[in-house]
Order: sequence, then C-alpha cells, then structure tokens
Amino acid sequence: MIRLAFDARETSHMSAGVLNYSRKLREWLPRVAPDVDLVAVGCGDNFDLAEQIGLPLAIARSHAKVAHFPTLFVPRFVPCRYVVTVHDLIDLHYPQFVKRRVAPYVRALVAPVVRGARAVITDDDATVDDLERFLGADARRVRVIPLGYDEPPAAAVPAQHPRPYVLYVGNRRPHKNLATLIAAWSGLPAGRAVDLVLSGPPDAALQAARGPGEIVFLGERTDEELRRWYAGAAAYAHPALREGFGLPLLEAMRNGARVVASKAAMPRVLAAHAVIVDAADVTAWRDALARQLDDPAGARAAADAARAATRELTWERTARLTADVYREIAG
Repeated sequence: MIRLAFDARETSHMSAGVLNYSRKLREWLPRVAPDVDLVAVGCGDNFDLAEQIGLPLAIARSHAKVAHFPTLFVPRFVPCRYVVTVHDLIDLHYPQFVKRRVAPYVRALVAPVVRGARAVITDDDATVDDLERFLGADARRVRVIPLGYDEPPAAAVPAQHPRPYVLYVGNRRPHKNLATLIAAWSGLPAGRAVDLVLSGPPDAALQAARGPGEIVFLGERTDEELRRWYAGAAAYAHPALREGFGLPLLEAMRNGARVVASKAAMPRVLAAHAVIVDAADVTAWRDALARQLDDPAGARAAADAARAATRELTWERTARLTADVYREIAG
C-alpha cells in the first residue's frame, strides 16, 4: 500500500476548475487505485500558518510515503516525497493583470517547492515549457495528464433560446480576452440576429456593447443546466490569450458544441478538434464565428466528430494516470 497525504483544502483562492480537479481525484482514486491509501489533510486558507506549519505537521502525522498538492498553494517544506500539480502559469505570463506580490511569491516560495518535487503534474504540454522557463523545473520530472469529464447518463437536451447564440463559460479576467470576442460578435452582420451568451452575473459595461443580438448573462447555473447551454450553442468561444487545460473546452466538446479557440490557449490534446484562430485577430474571430453560423450542419458534424474523439478523456483515466505517478515516486 502507498499511503498518500492529499491536500484536500478548499480555499478562497482556488478557482472552480481547480476545486473540481481536487474533488474528482478524491472521488476516483479510491475506485481505481486500491493500493493507494488516501488520507485527506489540511485546514485553513492560503498564505497562513496553517498552510506553512499546520499542513506539513499533518502530513508528518499521517505517516504518508507520498504527498500530493493539487494547487500552487504549497508549504515551503514537505516532510516526505511529494507531487505538485501546476495547472498553468498565467499570472507569470501576464503579471500586469494580477497583484504585484503574486510573481515574487511564486518565484520565492513556489518555484523551489516545484523544483524539489519528485514529479510535477500538468494538464497540457505547453505548460511544460512554462515550468522550465519560469520555475526552473526539470522537464524530465513533468507528467502531462489531461483533465477529464464524467459522461452524464443521458445526452443533454439543448437549451431553448429565441436566437442562435455563441457561448463563453469562464471568468472574465483580462487574459481571457473577452474584448476580442465581443468585438468579433459586434462585427457580425446585423441580419444574423445572434446573441452572445456569457456565464456569470450581469456586467453593465459589457451589456452596453452593441451587436447583431443581445449579450445574455447566465448567472449561476448547475452543471446540468450548463450542459444544455453547451449543447444548444451555434459555437463555443474560447478567446483567452493563454491558458492551461480549460475544463469548459472539454465540456463544450463532450456536449456537442463546435469550439472556436485561440491558438495560444488551446491544449494540444484538443487542438485538432477545434477551429483555431489568432487570439488578437478580431477579423479572424468574426469570420470563424460566421462560418459556424452559415453552415450549422457542417458545424454539427464537426462537433460530433470532436465529441467522439475526446471520449477517452475521463476523470477515471485522469485518476489512473495520477496513481501511476504515485507508484513511480513511492520507490
């Protein structure tokens, strides 16, 4: 048996995607890896004594052979062999979009912890280069394990909406590049009568944009409701300047949406199944969206092919590959 101390904290600084990753590993690892004895450890938030002192003490008391930190919020010293998951390093690519203390914190505390890890897990091949460039990680210790998707018991029924719509799901941080998407949508001919649907609460500044339809805000939605919106979209847009493996991309594909995405933000494992455009090229975005609207049958056929091609990307697979990493470093 491999006794594993898993940092199960759910803190105020964890995104919805990272929370889901942590929860899915804790759900699936006991199912697929009976030789891994998972012990959940950790309490408190980030950047506090509970993280830097309490968490290492909890790991030591667990007598774990291996520890796994599913986020970058790590203690400086770890009392056993450990694995760190780094989903992306967006904040180091675009330090102008985050608080000034973020980059020094990552370089001073996170970087040496990542360099000391027996293995680093990331979601996408492109992040391997970032780990070397920004944190000095040894690429030979990096394991690329894409995220997964739980197939629902039945196909989603497309959401009913009065007009065709382009969908975006995610936060609205500057690197998400929503300004380009909104400009492209606004540039579509008025006769198309197509809406732009955004997850999250209303935003007066965004709502003021004029286009061939309306900007619709979904607010808070359940996973099942979001699946219906993916299924009914004329296209799913992912305009981010750069990103790791974004779960909404996979969820869009698995629910039958045609994905239009920026090249720099598209995981390599998914890139062959999407329409790829330059993140900053408004005209290219407008034309790519227009093609999906002009040829709904072709877009649907391409979306169906993408759904079939990504069927193997499940949380079960993610957990199995992660357990293989624990076995590899347990010695």
